[in-house]
Amino acid sequence: MTINEIQEEIIEEFSAYDDWMDKYQYLIDLGSEQEPLPEKYKTESNLIDGCQSRVWLQADLTSEGTIHFQAESDALIVKGIVTLLIRVLDQQTPDDILNADLHFIEDIGLKEHLSPTRSNGLLAMLKQMKLYAVAFKAKG
Repeated sequence: MTINEIQEEIIEEFSAYDDWMDKYQYLIDLGSEQEPLPEKYKTESNLIDGCQSRVWLQADLTSEGTIHFQAESDALIVKGIVTLLIRVLDQQTPDDILNADLHFIEDIGLKEHLSPTRSNGLLAMLKQMKLYAVAFKAKG
């Protein structure tokens, strides 16, 4: 699936909820369904700077030239947010990631309903994912 197709799916899923408490619960549910990050990746170098909670992000270039992301957080809502980001950007090429307009964040109202610290964390996670894309593109 393309990044835009995945974003449209997420927008549709969130539109099923009218209330933001329900949307937060959905985010928490998404995070709790995520596969735990293997312990070997929970390293200082994988911690994302700029997040109030602890978020580890691991990225690997696949043989198909796409990036496989894995992450975990010690905060439930943040884990849900990083799960959404991975859902959109996982198994995409570095170019697709770098050129993506991630409009779903605003379209589902996430940006305006996050605290300033969580908003900064979201931007930090996104920035780190794009930095991985830059690095893998340079290698390629």
